[in-house]
Amino acid sequence: MIWLASLTVLLPFLAAFAGMLLGPGLTRLLGGRPGSPRNGPALIACVPIAVSLVFAAIVAFTVWRDPGQRNGELATIDTGSVPIHVGLQVDGLAAVVALMVCCVALAVQVYSVAYMREDGRYSSYAAFISMFTAAMLLVVYSGDLIVLYAGWEVMGICSYFLIGHHWEDRGNSRAAVKAFLVTRLGDVGFLIGILVLGVGANTFSIRGVLAEAGGLPHSTVTAAALLLLAGVAGKSAQFPLHTWLPDAMAGPTPISALIHAATMVAAGVYVVARLYGVFVLSSAALTVLGVVAVVSMVGSALAALAQDDLKRVLAYSTISQLGVMAAGLAVGADTAAIFHLLTHGAFKALLFLSAGCVIVVAGSNMLAHYGGLRRGMPVTFWSMTVGLAALVGVPPFSGWFSKDSVIEAAQHSALHGGESPIRPAPAGWFPAPFALPEVKSFPQLIRPPACANDVTAACLSRPDEARATMTASLGHAEFRAFSVDLPAGVAWLVYLGLLLTVALTAAYATRAWLMTFFGEPRGTYEIREAPRAMSWTVAVLAVPAAILGFFGLGAEELRPHVGSALLGLLLAVLGAGAAFLIWNRDPAADPSRALGRARPVFARAFYVDEVYAALVVRPFLALARGVVTFDSRRVDGAVVGAGRGARRLGGLLRVPQNGNPQTYLTGLLAGVVVIVAGVVIFR
Repeated sequence: MIWLASLTVLLPFLAAFAGMLLGPGLTRLLGGRPGSPRNGPALIACVPIAVSLVFAAIVAFTVWRDPGQRNGELATIDTGSVPIHVGLQVDGLAAVVALMVCCVALAVQVYSVAYMREDGRYSSYAAFISMFTAAMLLVVYSGDLIVLYAGWEVMGICSYFLIGHHWEDRGNSRAAVKAFLVTRLGDVGFLIGILVLGVGANTFSIRGVLAEAGGLPHSTVTAAALLLLAGVAGKSAQFPLHTWLPDAMAGPTPISALIHAATMVAAGVYVVARLYGVFVLSSAALTVLGVVAVVSMVGSALAALAQDDLKRVLAYSTISQLGVMAAGLAVGADTAAIFHLLTHGAFKALLFLSAGCVIVVAGSNMLAHYGGLRRGMPVTFWSMTVGLAALVGVPPFSGWFSKDSVIEAAQHSALHGGESPIRPAPAGWFPAPFALPEVKSFPQLIRPPACANDVTAACLSRPDEARATMTASLGHAEFRAFSVDLPAGVAWLVYLGLLLTVALTAAYATRAWLMTFFGEPRGTYEIREAPRAMSWTVAVLAVPAAILGFFGLGAEELRPHVGSALLGLLLAVLGAGAAFLIWNRDPAADPSRALGRARPVFARAFYVDEVYAALVVRPFLALARGVVTFDSRRVDGAVVGAGRGARRLGGLLRVPQNGNPQTYLTGLLAGVVVIVAGVVIFR
């Protein structure tokens, strides 16, 4: 099992180097050319990812048949204090996320063969995608926080190179630098959080950290969780570190699909779920996560309403949907949040690659240049329709199942004073002192008032039931449980924010759908289907985007709930209906005109970039200019002045040592004269 997971990570890593070094030579050897089946870099990129997908599927199937955690260690690095265990950890969470990563990465590689066929730097492009995929897989399968951090940072540098692939365009290079710097800002806190956890638990092993977290001081756990959230906000583009993601749309469209669906932004949510045993011990961290989630999902949904660029609509949509996942984690619905991560990976990859088909045909990203495309692009039209339906949460598409599960959990939390249902914790979350070996039955676990802030199993049962005989359903295994407590006001804020986001999502998705595929054509280009490697890829992706939700029916918490499902559907209908009615009055006009004076505010995403420019960028630039001036006029001036003074002094000292015998003889005679005169005068 572990060796299969290792190969899943290793193959894309090797493909990155092989594609960069051997790709062009293999193309010449095969007698092919870019865009043909005998494309060396494409073969080196696609084949290893396909094999990794097979390995990831075998790993996932094995874990499904025999649930449990598998750990493997390659080496232990002695640091002199806390050792680093270089190894992998495979469980259900890692298995399904790795499978999703491989699926989307393969789709992006195949799609890119046609999309980038005329690009002279395709070899490096494909190699960086492979490296990006390997780094994300390392994050997913890692069993040690330091190893996870290595993959985390490799993703950051890969995103820089891929977003700035067309570096000759200054806008692209600036977007790449912005993405790199903003995410690095969050990563500083993330690294410190890892160090706090590792030193506190005396191990960087994820399994060890989760086992020891319950015994750490509450202040240590809270500080570590909040620091980790800084990195999560950066990678998963949550407020206030979300501004890099819309600008990252300057990169090639397949890269947008990879970043938004399977890597980078998914990493932050995944890490919170992987270390959820730490976060449930800190109500402060979950409160911050919930508030950040609401601001991100509602604010980004409003921004998406007024974007003129199709890719930026989808970018703000991603920020909003990541906020939905973060909200699920905040209210204790970690399973629902990860389920939404999986369905989002399917339909968001589909949406970006469908957008790429539209952009290739229309030659523009702007919604105003589209219209009537459904007639000449039926495959793209139906595929994108499926993706938008899943995004909105239209039953029975995948997004409906996962989003409803998050809304139901938020509703329960709001109606129960911020408390989530008590449920079993994964093995290894809490150490033995917090285990409750004998419980009468799980539903009878009741939180007494004294345990208001305690999520350990020892405090989740009535004292008189603590030694009751375990039922046959629980057997004699060690039992652990956990619950999540939020302030009631925050719980209601999360719930209402989710409901508002549902309506706003339906509105901006309907607007983009109508402006792209309906009405009269607004361009002079020929409306035709994109190349088959692109259109067939989006058609294949439409299948999981449509049916993936049904795979969650086996879990109680992922099944649709009538109340929340009907409420969510009603809000989606209201949002979509409002967008349609406004568009139907004048199909040639943009429905966002109805926003009036709010439109420029939404279009500029509430001027957060301008605030950063005023409060951060300009002061730092002014400080930098002051440092340069001080360095050139003071520091350099002192150095240059000292050099000039030394040269002048040296010039004076070198006069008697100029190598001229006549000067030496004259000096000698002058000295003799002075000495003789002195003797005569002072004798």
